Amino acid sequence: MAELKTKQNDASVEDFLSEVDDEQKRADCKKIAEWMTNATGDDPKMWGESIMGFGTRIVKYSTGRELDWMKIGFSPRKANIVLYGIIGKRAADLLPKLGKHKTGKGCLYVKRLSDVDENILKTMIKRSADNINKNPAELM
Repeated sequence: MAELKTKQNDASVEDFLSEVDDEQKRADCKKIAEWMTNATGDDPKMWGESIMGFGTRIVKYSTGRELDWMKIGFSPRKANIVLYGIIGKRAADLLPKLGKHKTGKGCLYVKRLSDVDENILKTMIKRSADNINKNPAELM
């Protein structure tokens, strides 16, 4: 089995955020980091080269495979800010109210926070963090 490339590491979160070229995206990422810290109770850590993750958990698959993973996280990509671990059954009722966004397999894509309802996004983050804190091994 191939080794997972996205692992928690000791790279500087502050340095990573300071390298986000777009000033608005950098400000949005700082807000999201604050919301995720408050929701999880965990400080951000770098996962791989470009994901900020909050907390850790062991995910157990039906195959018996176990994986160390973040509770929730995000990454400022070139086109969008990608949020991990906040969609799924816990947020299905909120997605239609969120505003301009896209979803992928387990990911939420937003271009900027001004495109979405920040209170809805904060609620999604909080719901997911609360659920993961109660059920850390649950798959999304």
